[in-house]
Amino acid sequence: MQHLRQLLKIENSELAQLLRFSLYGLEATLNQARIEFPLDPGSEICDEVLQELHSLLQPAVAAPLQDSGWEDMPPPNDLKLSHLREAFDSDPELSYYLGNSPLQSQTDSDLWNEIQRKLLRIPEDLATSWRQRTLALAQEAGAIENNSDLYQLPFFRDEIIYPGLRGTVRAKGLCLSQKALSNSEIIQNNESGNLYLLAGLMLVCIKFIELDPDLHHALKSVFGFDVISLHSQLEQRNQYIDALGDRFERTQKAEENAEPLLTLRTWIDMDEAIHSLVFVPPAERYSWWGKLQQESRRILKKVADKTNAAGHDVRIRQLSGLYADICALSKDDLQLNCGGVPGEVLTCLRVYARINQEESLGRVLFRSSR
Repeated sequence: MQHLRQLLKIENSELAQLLRFSLYGLEATLNQARIEFPLDPGSEICDEVLQELHSLLQPAVAAPLQDSGWEDMPPPNDLKLSHLREAFDSDPELSYYLGNSPLQSQTDSDLWNEIQRKLLRIPEDLATSWRQRTLALAQEAGAIENNSDLYQLPFFRDEIIYPGLRGTVRAKGLCLSQKALSNSEIIQNNESGNLYLLAGLMLVCIKFIELDPDLHHALKSVFGFDVISLHSQLEQRNQYIDALGDRFERTQKAEENAEPLLTLRTWIDMDEAIHSLVFVPPAERYSWWGKLQQESRRILKKVADKTNAAGHDVRIRQLSGLYADICALSKDDLQLNCGGVPGEVLTCLRVYARINQEESLGRVLFRSSR
C-alpha cells in the first residue's frame, strides 16, 4: 500500500495515471459486488478494502507553509456540507414536523445520513423537494449522487430510499432489498403470503433501530407510562426487540393452527408492536415512514376480511382525528406536547376492534389541547 501511494503522488506520471484509473475501476467493481452479494462472507473485509482504496484515491492536500499562521488552516471540525446543515436547521417548515432539535452529526457522512433519515418523517412532497435541495448543496461542495453504495435493509420489495454520495464527501445511501430478505433466516419457513410481508416489516423496524438514534417506543407491554428513547435506554431497546420477536412467533403459530379469531388477535398485537415504534414528534402519516407502517395495517385488514369470511363479525378501526371524538374507543393513551395539531390524535398505536360484539379498545398518542 505504501508503494501504491508513492506512485500515485508522482506528478506527470503516465504510470501513476494508469494506476489511478485501475483503482477507480476496482472500487466501482467492488461497490457493485457488495450490492449483489450482501451476505458474502468476505463482505466485511471488502468494506475495509474499499476504505483503503478511497483513502488512496483522495487528492493530496498540500502542507501549509511553515511561516503561515493558524488562521490559514481550516478548523478541525470544518464540514464540507456546513451550508446544508445551516439551511436544514433554519427551515421553520421542517421544525414544524421534526421539532427544534438541531442536527447532531460531526462528520459529513453522518450529517448526510442524519438529514436523509429525518426527511423520511415529513410529508413526501416536502421530502422530495428537500432531497433535491440536499443534492444541489452537496454538488456545490464537490460531492455527487451515488446509488452504487447503499446499505441494504431486508424487505419484500426493492427501493432506493435515498442515495449516497461520492467525490469530496463519501457517504452510504439506504435501500430496501428483496434479496437481503430472501437470505434472512426468518424467511426459511415464510417464503410467501402475509407472514413473508410481516417478516420484512419486522426486520426493517429492527434495522432502523440500529441506524436511527431518534427512535422511541410506546409499547404498553414493555413500558406503558411514557414514550421511551431506544438510544439512551438500552434495556428498553432490548425488551422492545424481544417483544417484537415474541409477537411474530405467536403470529406464526396462530397461522399454523388456522384458528381465525386467535390469528386475528395475534395480528392485532403484532400491528401494535410495529406502530409503537415512533419518533418524537411522531412521523407524519403521509411520510415515507408513515406509509411503511401502514403496510402493517393493510395486512391486518386482509386478515380481518378473512375472519369475516369465516363467519365471524369483525370490525377494525384505526383511530384518528380529534382525541375528544375517539377517547371512548381507547385506553391507556399517551400525551405529547409537540407535533401535529393540539387536541388531535398523533398516531394510532393499537386499532380499535369489535370481534363478535366484544370490544377491544385501541390506544393512541395524542397532542395536548393546550
